[in-house]
Formats: sequence, structure tokens, C-alpha cells
Amino acid sequence: MNSLSNFSSIFSSNNSFVDLLSISPTFIASYLELFLSQARPNPQNVLIVVLLGVLGLFALICLAVLWNFGSLWLQAMMSGADVSMSSLIGMYLRQVRSSVVVNAKIMAAQAGLDIDRTNGISTERLEAHYLADGNVMNVLNAIIAAHRAGIDLDFDRAAAIDLAGRDVLDAVRTSVHPRVIDCPDPRYNPTGFLSAIARNGIELKVKARVTVRTNLEQLIGGATEETVIARVGESIISSIGSSETHLAVLENPNLISRTVLKRGLDNQTAFTIVSIDIAHIEVGQNIGARLRGDQAEADVRMARAQAEQRRSEAIAQEQVMKAEVAKNRANLVLAEAEVPKAMAAAFVEGNFQRTE
Repeated sequence: MNSLSNFSSIFSSNNSFVDLLSISPTFIASYLELFLSQARPNPQNVLIVVLLGVLGLFALICLAVLWNFGSLWLQAMMSGADVSMSSLIGMYLRQVRSSVVVNAKIMAAQAGLDIDRTNGISTERLEAHYLADGNVMNVLNAIIAAHRAGIDLDFDRAAAIDLAGRDVLDAVRTSVHPRVIDCPDPRYNPTGFLSAIARNGIELKVKARVTVRTNLEQLIGGATEETVIARVGESIISSIGSSETHLAVLENPNLISRTVLKRGLDNQTAFTIVSIDIAHIEVGQNIGARLRGDQAEADVRMARAQAEQRRSEAIAQEQVMKAEVAKNRANLVLAEAEVPKAMAAAFVEGNFQRTE
């Protein structure tokens, strides 16, 4: 009974919660054994047993939470990432990988980004992007890279670019280090050259290099790389086609580059064109001479056809005239046959008269 009285004094005194947690498990077991051995337990002892059960359950929950989230919470706290234990528990219930969110928050904190819970990169916003099937780590890496390069890129825009299916980290890298693309695209043009014809009919084969930088403001909804290549190729062909001779293009290819750049080909695209350089140019066939030769041959064929038509018409006319001659001859024979008949009728009728 001394144990029961001592244990009751612990709960009756004004001890702290830490003191209650410091109760020896052996002491609690001995108390439960004494409590169960009593035939008619005291109501105060029943209350103590209930409190012990609640206390034990709470201790198990605390141990389970610390076992699962203690290391992440301690890591975040030591890094100044501002991730609470309740947030970690909520991530577990919402089936969010807490390690991804915590690592992203730590990266943001260590990079000097704003992690304020109201306007900054908060835990809730990272969770929302994760639940939207976004790449949290890629977005954070892009924001850190943009922050280091002095590019204005906030979390909302980076998350929107990522959810739109674009690689936001590659876009930031292209903004820092411009990218060079070939025109025409070797994937769709096996020859690797643009074919253009000057006014004098000489074909020029051109290969261009286009240096572009990502335009983050128009990355969502802007035209892609294929559109830029198509516009540049069309402008180069148009510029060469407006040249008087191919020699003018060969003497100064920069004229084509400057003319193409003035047309604003990067309008409504996800890129900003830095420069357009003619990497290679070759003289092809004399398309004009070949076309003139083909035209002359076509004219000869047409003249022959017309001559043959006139010859056929003359032969037909000759046959018509021969038929007309034969018809006239037949009419003459018929007329000659009427003469004897007329003479016979005159003899019968006695119509002959002698003329002096």
C-alpha cells in the first residue's frame, strides 16, 4: 500500500509533465500488479490506471512520430528550413514524399530565397506543386540558378512552366548560356542545306547557325524551336531570292543575316534570337539556264505540233479538192450522156433545121 500512496502523491502534487514522464516503468508495472490484486479497487486508483493508459498511448504516439519524422524535422530545424512536425505528419497523411519537400525547403533556405509562409516558398506551396505532379526539385534548381544569374523568376512562374510540360531548368540554363541551333534541322532535312535561287537563276545552298536565348516571359504559350527554324529558313530563302545575282550573296553573306534579323522572327516564340550566322554556302546548279532550256525545248515541241497540225490540215484539204474534181467529172459524164438522147428525140420529132 505504500507504493499506492506514493504513486497517488505524484498525481496529487503539482508536478510537471516531464516529471510524470520520468516515472519508472518498473514502478508503473508494480503499481498495476497491486491494482489488479485488489478485490475492490479504489476509485482514485481506477482514475490513475486510466491516466496511465492515456499516458502510455501518448508516449507510444510520440515515439512513433519521432521515429518516422524526427530525423527530417531535426535536419530542417538545423538548416533553418521552417518545417514543423505537424507539416510532416500532414504530408504523410496526404501521401506526399516529405523528404522531397524538406530537401527542397532546405535548398531554398540555404540559397537565400524567401521561404516566408505567406509570400515565399512555403511548405504548403511545395506540397501543392508535388500533388499537381510537378517536379519540385527541378523547379527549385531552376529558381536557384536564376537567382544566381540575376534573372527574375519567382516560384509561381517556374511552377507554371514545369506544369506546362517544359523543362524549366533547361530554360534557365539556355537563358544564361545561349543555345545554337542548326537551320535547317538535320533531323528533317537529310541534305543539311537550304536551297535558294537568286534572280539570275543560280542556286545557292546555305547552312545557317541561329543563336537563341530562352524568353521566360513567353515560355508558356510561345512557339517552339521548330517554328524559329522554319521562320529563319523562309527568310533566308526570301532574301537570296530578292538578290540580283548570286555573286552579291557570295561577296557579303552578312547582308542576309542583317536582313533576316530585322524581321523580328522571334515574335510570339519562346526564344530571343541573338544572332543568325551563315555557316556554309555553296553554288549549286544553274536553275535559270535549265529552266530556259526546258522552255526552249517545250517551244520546239509546240512548234512541231503546230506544223504537223498545218500539214495534216493541208493533206485533208487536198483530199477534199480531189473529191470535188471527181464529183465534177461525174457530172460531166452525166451531161455528155444526155446529148445522144437529145439528138434521138430531135430525129423523132423532126426538129432538125439546116442552117446556112
